[in-house]
Amino acid sequence: MEAESNQKLPVSSSSQSQERLKKGPKMTRKGAYAAISYMASAVLLIMFNKAALSSYNFPSTNVITLFQMLSSCTLLYAMKCWKIISFTTEPQITTNNPVTLIPFKTLVHTLPLAISYLLYMLVTMASVRGINVPMYTTLRRTTVAFTMIVEYILTRQKHSYPVVGSVGIIILGAVVAGARDLSFDAYSYGVVFVANICTAIYLASIAHIGKSSGLSTFGLMWCNGIICGPILLFWTSISGDLGRMINFPHLFSHGFQVLPFHEKNCHSDSTTTNILQILHCLLL
Repeated sequence: MEAESNQKLPVSSSSQSQERLKKGPKMTRKGAYAAISYMASAVLLIMFNKAALSSYNFPSTNVITLFQMLSSCTLLYAMKCWKIISFTTEPQITTNNPVTLIPFKTLVHTLPLAISYLLYMLVTMASVRGINVPMYTTLRRTTVAFTMIVEYILTRQKHSYPVVGSVGIIILGAVVAGARDLSFDAYSYGVVFVANICTAIYLASIAHIGKSSGLSTFGLMWCNGIICGPILLFWTSISGDLGRMINFPHLFSHGFQVLPFHEKNCHSDSTTTNILQILHCLLL
């Protein structure tokens, strides 16, 4: 009897596991916190960038991108030194270099990914300036269509008809919203679509290079930062962006440094203004 009961146990456990797979993984509390944090960070990043570029008319998007890279690299370096995160998924990918924290061969391997990341960051930042936030977020949702096209070109990956139909509905919504946009600007719309193409290339590069590099998500972010940071620093120096930043009249303004909102200089869309007014009252 004991032998029969022992033989039945794996069958019942396997059936339970199959039912769990059909139902899909459950959302954990940690996953929910991560999703909410990502959503809040993404919204605030768009709002603050939009306010800095439109409300204060900050002259250089490249400088904002550069300092965001420096901030992320500093945070990643500190978390790595404190052993909170790991840059690799494979233990053999290690180095004794205290500066790069990644083997030079791995850095070279991720160079195409870093270049696509730099292009993606620069174009995305430029696309925020000339379009209102609701239309920006609407048009950016069409990125999935560009990603599907790039995946098909690179890997010949095809998607099911329900997925294609869902993406078509998203694009239709963007077209309807754009047709009713009173502040339509063909150039700004074009820049957003170029940003979508750059995003698609970057995502495809992650799928192609990220897995073979043996790096974790944090490791890929670190490689992007230490490769793109010096390139962008050199470019902002020779193009005069750093000089324009130093001569920016609101550089040491309390409102610009803490929260990019100022009633006298606000030229952004009404949605951005209303949200930033609420944040201004809460934080200052």
